[in-house]
Amino acid sequence: MAVRSYVREARRKVGPKRERVGPILERLAAEHPDAKIALRFDDDLQLLVAVMLSAQTTDVNVNLVTERLFEKYRVPQDYLKVPVAELERDIFRTGFFRQKAKALRGTMKLLIEEYDGRVPDSFEDLLRLPGVARKTANVVSAERGRPVGIVVDTHVRRLSQRLGFTRQEDPVKIERDLMRLVPRPDWARLPHLLIWHGRRICDARAPRCEDCVISDLCPSSRA
Repeated sequence: MAVRSYVREARRKVGPKRERVGPILERLAAEHPDAKIALRFDDDLQLLVAVMLSAQTTDVNVNLVTERLFEKYRVPQDYLKVPVAELERDIFRTGFFRQKAKALRGTMKLLIEEYDGRVPDSFEDLLRLPGVARKTANVVSAERGRPVGIVVDTHVRRLSQRLGFTRQEDPVKIERDLMRLVPRPDWARLPHLLIWHGRRICDARAPRCEDCVISDLCPSSRA
């Protein structure tokens, strides 16, 4: 009960979340003007592949793999022309390479058969692609300038909870809370800002609240 009481008091001190979300976004945008997706890509197909490969690994690791991968595989047909074992070797470093190779080949086959080899525009069509779940579809849609929801990764989850924007643990429920709270024009930039702030300041184990530009707006601040 003591912990809950402290949290309630902290929330009263920083103010309602709807009044804080705007200032928090603007301060984070000023603090992290370079906040953007860390994956490297030149077109929609490369974006889709990079995001699919990013599951359960780091963006740095994916970029190391795709630097050569995208020179070899330029169109959907390229992923189907090579033996499965060869594709698996080419993406081995990203982990779960067998599942990812299967998903990539299934996706490329569907792109060729039903979308003229192009990455579909609609969110629903993206979800039809093998290996593409809501998070991947959200990232692809947001990077194409058409966000349908809000990407929730480990950083977004942690910071959203610390900021008092949600009490949920499930990513889908967290996303719903954020979509109700954050203005739609900010759906694409919110995850980038939270991710970069999480990497640089709001660490999972040792948050640097004394260096945080939003500490006075955060009910979890230790500053």
